[in-house]
Amino acid sequence: MEPIRRVTGRMASLDRENVDTDQIIPAHWLKRITRTGYAAGLFEAWRKDPSFVLNDPRYAGATVLVAGPNFGSGSSREHAAWALQESGFRAVISAKLADIFATNALKVGLLPVQLPADDVARLMRAATSDPATEVTIDVEAGTVEASSAGVRAALALAPHARQRLLAGLDDIAVTLRHGDEIAAYEARRPAWLPRVGLR
Repeated sequence: MEPIRRVTGRMASLDRENVDTDQIIPAHWLKRITRTGYAAGLFEAWRKDPSFVLNDPRYAGATVLVAGPNFGSGSSREHAAWALQESGFRAVISAKLADIFATNALKVGLLPVQLPADDVARLMRAATSDPATEVTIDVEAGTVEASSAGVRAALALAPHARQRLLAGLDDIAVTLRHGDEIAAYEARRPAWLPRVGLR
């Protein structure tokens, strides 16, 4: 995973509440056996509507999705975060992100951002009125800012999540940082017990 210190980009506004993971990436896409190839399934049903925001060429290349509350609820499928990331999104902003979605997003380097509802509404209005509006999410400074939208807010991230993003550490990389301790522990265990290998 690449380190994430700052995300600056244009926004696409998905002004819908309770967007669950089946709407983000439908269940029939879960049959794939790789972590790639999900972009085509992102919001598949909604993409059939020509007026859907992601069909609007003015939002092509947007890297921040601003969504209504309770985004990412439903099943625990990691595929939702993969599909968003593969579609070019680097962050998702909402007044409420489902816990399991936020956890999965962090694990793959998609930045989950929860802001007060008023700030989210300002960002949505700004993105809708001017698709060139940019927002900056600064992981190091712990801020979210879009001056033209009148938004400057704190980025609420747990310290361990911030560290992992800044260092670019996924679960495997975190484990491998303790390789010497794991090997020493395994070496002390009786031979008849099962062993964990890091190679």
